[in-house]
Amino acid sequence: MSDKVAWGILGTGNIAKQFATALNAMDDARIVAVGSRFQESADRFGEQFGIEKRHASYEALANDPNVEIVYVATPHGLHKDNSILCMRGGKGVLCEKPFALNRGEVEEMIAVAEEEQVFLMEAMWTRFIPAVQQAIQWIADGEIGDVRMVQASFGFRWDAPEGAALFDPALGGGSLLDVGIYPITIAHLAYGGAPDVIKSIPYLGRNGVDEQLGVMFGYEGGGLAMLSSAIMTDTPYEAYIMGSKGMITLHDSFWNASRVSIRRGNDAVAPKMLEFPLECNGYEYEAREAGQCLRAGKLESAGMSHAISREVISLLDDLRGEWGLKYLTD
Repeated sequence: MSDKVAWGILGTGNIAKQFATALNAMDDARIVAVGSRFQESADRFGEQFGIEKRHASYEALANDPNVEIVYVATPHGLHKDNSILCMRGGKGVLCEKPFALNRGEVEEMIAVAEEEQVFLMEAMWTRFIPAVQQAIQWIADGEIGDVRMVQASFGFRWDAPEGAALFDPALGGGSLLDVGIYPITIAHLAYGGAPDVIKSIPYLGRNGVDEQLGVMFGYEGGGLAMLSSAIMTDTPYEAYIMGSKGMITLHDSFWNASRVSIRRGNDAVAPKMLEFPLECNGYEYEAREAGQCLRAGKLESAGMSHAISREVISLLDDLRGEWGLKYLTD
């Protein structure tokens, strides 16, 4: 077995390209194969990233004996089936967020991972970004006291063409799964779990998907999280974690932050800023975590466990349930 983890990449879109860029910058990973539905796109991707094996089907990639773990980078609605295909082929899987469209699909994926005894992890890269890790360490060390409030938003504007998956409710379109999962993840990290109370207001626009939404989470003891996301509105990209003794700011862009600051006490106390320059583009940290877990024979990551994926997707399901927004597999 090589010291470098042998990766396959399933899908050739923009996120797959970003992930491949990170893998090629790492000294403990190598890309040995790419899989696409079309030979032309597999060849083009392989040429761009120096990948020798270029498969014209996902099945061929899943059965490639040289691949140890597959990064699944297809649209939301394909995550479950693509991940199961690879796990049935004996491969570990790092599946791009959202893990799947709903809790039922996530449970299917986890059941297959347990049956096949293969590694499976949701690719929520934010959890492994060093600046975010520092913020969570400050919270654990009591540096800002008890967490009292979290504020985060992720919104952008995209005038998408007709037929775009982002506006197709059957395929998991809308802001919630695409970008809303990021502020929800920050709240989950800050409080260490799910809220006790959920309140939300969505705007169900084009094709009935959530073009934007506001969420209020309530936690035992009075903690609050004020979160929002959008796909037709630009928003600020900083996140704030406010405690009884101070405040942490994850600076633009919070989901991939390279700067984090902490301010303790009153306004007269200057914030302490720490910088964590990314080694590449940020995807390298989740890739390294998955690779290390694979080498250690683990079936899941403690930092992005199956239990965390279950809990977060359940929150997303609960929100959609309030709105009456259904996906293809609901």
